Amino acid sequence: MFRIKKATEEDIPSIRELCFKVWPQTYASILSQDKIDYMLEHMYSAASLAKQMSSGSQFIFVYDDEEPVGFAAYLPKGNGIYKLDKIYILPSQQGKGTGRFVIDHIINEIREGGANSLQLQVNRDNKAKAFYEKLGFAVIDYQDFDIGNGFFMNDYVMEKKLD
Repeated sequence: MFRIKKATEEDIPSIRELCFKVWPQTYASILSQDKIDYMLEHMYSAASLAKQMSSGSQFIFVYDDEEPVGFAAYLPKGNGIYKLDKIYILPSQQGKGTGRFVIDHIINEIREGGANSLQLQVNRDNKAKAFYEKLGFAVIDYQDFDIGNGFFMNDYVMEKKLD
């Protein structure tokens, strides 16, 4: 049975622990180890996560029974658009409906806040693109984001309209 718990700054160590269980496996086949290491430090250091939280990102955990099996973060961008900034589910949980449960939860939450669409970015080589398409997301753009240190995120921008 899945359930959602909102995360706070006290949960940053748990977010980092989950991140380090999911991230390297997710990206090992599509990103260099140097880029993975840089991105983990750049986006998932305790200081970076605290800054994201204080800047309006809502982090949540998904539990399967009593076990945390993933996390997500989302935030308002303005004009009824929200961004799903992160969603990471343990590899052992993938294919069990966990990701769909998390996204459905987020959509229900943001609808209450007046959202009319949910956007996300996904690496152009990430197989998760097909998962998002199954959930009704469509590619609206592709962009290369300079993240520093000579690295770029080469992403699709995807959107799901919330009619």
